[in-house]
Amino acid sequence: MSAFLRHLAACNNHPGLHTLRPWRIDGAVAGYLAPAHAAALAALPGWHQAGAALELVAPAEARSATLAAAAAALGARNRRELFDVRHRPEGPSLAVLDRGAIPVFGVIGQGVHVNGLVRRADGLHVWVGWRSKTKSVAPGQLDNLVAGGTPAGLSAFECLVKEAEEEASIPAALARQAVPVAKVSYVMQVPEGTRRDVMHIFDLELPPDFTPQPNDDEVERFELWPIDRLFAQVRDAGATEVKFNVNLALCDLFLRQGLLDPASAEGVALRQGMQRAV
Repeated sequence: MSAFLRHLAACNNHPGLHTLRPWRIDGAVAGYLAPAHAAALAALPGWHQAGAALELVAPAEARSATLAAAAAALGARNRRELFDVRHRPEGPSLAVLDRGAIPVFGVIGQGVHVNGLVRRADGLHVWVGWRSKTKSVAPGQLDNLVAGGTPAGLSAFECLVKEAEEEASIPAALARQAVPVAKVSYVMQVPEGTRRDVMHIFDLELPPDFTPQPNDDEVERFELWPIDRLFAQVRDAGATEVKFNVNLALCDLFLRQGLLDPASAEGVALRQGMQRAV
């Protein structure tokens, strides 16, 4: 397996959604549950077993409360941040669910990743961030300039503007110059359940005299790297040096910049694998 495809395999490590039990809202699949969790929820108010699937049958105004009660019954972590529950990434919100319960219920989770690009006489450079060592996920690892999950009620672009100010002190007027360039998705098995993640990738061209500054406890520092150094880091790094899904966001950047040949067998496999159906 190539150095870059191993990152793809690490994110797409799920044995298959066929091993889980789908659950639905108004007939639309909203997520996938472990069989034991599905059996436990079938006994709770607001849920109905329909063949191999589980239906959330609570009225529309009570769906989110019913989901919250179910998450508590399953012992899901409460992160006190609500995400939208959708049948498709671009579909309407069917309910909201705490972020900590997203993998437990196998719900699509969406977020933004921003490549901070600086064009200099000696070539393209990319801003990277080093995650705080106190983070619960990927502490101390390399990250994009800006990245974050999309909370309920916000679009990807609105989330980008918010996260850019909160994480990197990027003014809104500058952040709004970001350009959407790709969507990357993967299906990952984690101890809590199933991550069906969609990353909205943006490129943000930054002036050479702009330096991002940490504005919260998410990032320890930012560094400006030549893209060749970043390419080598992703190619050669161990599993604990770059945040797992940031590897995919950067592979997308390398494909678009020509550092990876998109027409090669490796490039085709990467592109296909980073667009896994969710």
